[in-house]
Amino acid sequence: MTNTGGAPGGDGADTPTPSQGVPQAPAPGSGEPKPPEDHAASQATPPRGWQAPDTQATPPPGWEAPGPPAAPPGRQAPHQPPPFTAQQPQYQPPRWNPHGLGKPGVIALRPLNVGDILDGAITAIRRHALLVLGIGAVVAVISAALTFVMQKYALADLEGFATTVELGPAATEEELRNVVFGTFGDLILVLISSTLVSTFLLTVTTGLMAAVMGRAALGREVTFGIAWREVQPRLLPLLGVAFGYALLSTIGILLCIIPGVLAWAFWALAAPALVLERGTFRQAFSRSVKLVGGGFWRVLGVLLLAWVIQSFFQNIIQLPFTIGTGVFGQMFNPGKVTVPGTGELLLQSAGQIIAGTIAIPFVALVTVIVYLDQRMRREGMDIELARAAGVQPPQAW
Repeated sequence: MTNTGGAPGGDGADTPTPSQGVPQAPAPGSGEPKPPEDHAASQATPPRGWQAPDTQATPPPGWEAPGPPAAPPGRQAPHQPPPFTAQQPQYQPPRWNPHGLGKPGVIALRPLNVGDILDGAITAIRRHALLVLGIGAVVAVISAALTFVMQKYALADLEGFATTVELGPAATEEELRNVVFGTFGDLILVLISSTLVSTFLLTVTTGLMAAVMGRAALGREVTFGIAWREVQPRLLPLLGVAFGYALLSTIGILLCIIPGVLAWAFWALAAPALVLERGTFRQAFSRSVKLVGGGFWRVLGVLLLAWVIQSFFQNIIQLPFTIGTGVFGQMFNPGKVTVPGTGELLLQSAGQIIAGTIAIPFVALVTVIVYLDQRMRREGMDIELARAAGVQPPQAW
């Protein structure tokens, strides 16, 4: 059989040709040049496992972001969240309003801290200066007049005590004992009477300021006529509450300081409760105890702070008026008994009137704001005040 030199397996009919679509790769080392790659003919779909490079090139003009990549054949496309559009609401963090449900008047409608309470009292004095300081001036004049009469009454025994001290050894033991007990007894009586009078007048002022603050907290107009119409139907119960509160707290302090402090703190809110809630004598005291209960130390601390501020302010104002009354001479010479004259007492009373015109309304307003704060904390009164003032509560989100 003759060997034709062809490929094994016949005449080569089974050998594929380039026309059948299967390219023939050149043999390694054949030396044939590698044909150039045609990138235009490459497939658009990237091969599996392909990832975009880290560096992004600048897109050409008119370029748009491609949609989600196509899923490989036989697999379900992963769930893609819808793109963010301008019509969809975006998350906004909660907005904190420092005024709670608003501030239509002199205080914010939310539970108040100590600074808010003091600032509310000062703001009320500043916005309604004529009304508040006018009431304070009337009360201060009455208080100074009663104090002057009581001090003038005590001067008789004080002059007798000064005369007995000047006698020295010539005075008998009985004279000294009678003068000492009589003088100090009258001084204690004057001190108790002045405490009763000052507490009584302050409580009445607190009731008047409750009518003022009831409208000032809502941002409404308030005049003396409006405040008087609020207080007039409850004037007699208010005087009874003031007298009972002054008497019980003073007796409690004289017997023992703890019962006096308890009575002074637990019944401090009786006057504003009577005026603003239109209750009775007994209801006013019970409401005060209920509101103070659970926040006793806080109420006591705020009221004591207001009294400290009042005392400091009064001492600063009265300092120029007490220089000529012999007080400083008594301090540098304790053995000498100085009896102030009528002119010195009048000068001291003038300083008391000027200081009390501002100090008395300040303490009364602080007491009323404490009452409102306790009701906002315990009973949600801030919502009622906002509705009464026509304030739209701010949205929390």
